[in-house]
Amino acid sequence: MIQHQFCTDILNRIDNLLAEGKEITIAIDGNSGSGKSTLAHDLSKIYDCNVFHMDDFFLRPEQKTVKRIQEVGGNVDYERFKHEVLDKLKKNQEFKYQIYDCSQGRLTDYIKVSPKGLNIVEGVYSMHPTLRHYYDLKIFLCIDAETQSQRILERSGKYMLQRFLNEWIPLENEYFSKIRISEICDLVITCS
Repeated sequence: MIQHQFCTDILNRIDNLLAEGKEITIAIDGNSGSGKSTLAHDLSKIYDCNVFHMDDFFLRPEQKTVKRIQEVGGNVDYERFKHEVLDKLKKNQEFKYQIYDCSQGRLTDYIKVSPKGLNIVEGVYSMHPTLRHYYDLKIFLCIDAETQSQRILERSGKYMLQRFLNEWIPLENEYFSKIRISEICDLVITCS
């Protein structure tokens, strides 16, 4: 099921946190193509949990000001994610949030969330400085550039690979290095 290196360590850490009897939230951040969504999906087959995707919280077109785009980690709507998801998880009651559809450039469907003992946040920018203190376990997945390009090409095609290489990956790398994401994580896993 889980094909990630150190999967036993991930499961042990989650099990130990759950054994404490409190609701926990974990974050999985890392390079595009490193397996964040796959790991979250695999964990959801093992645990009864909620999974949240940072891709559902990218900036809407009207939010993409020059100042905001120049902010390290600023191309995700971390304020909305904090308000609509992380703050509400702490209340331990049902809530809903709206997802952003990049292809339509607007907010679309609502997702209803019921309280669960485990909540997983996956995606680049999930450990933005305004969000990271919400997490009980922080995991960083990294991947070498060649494997990353191959995975993105297979998943998204040539056109999107060029967009990743020219636009999104440089922004992600700046976020990882300037905010030192891997250094604040509990686990750093190199994917192959």
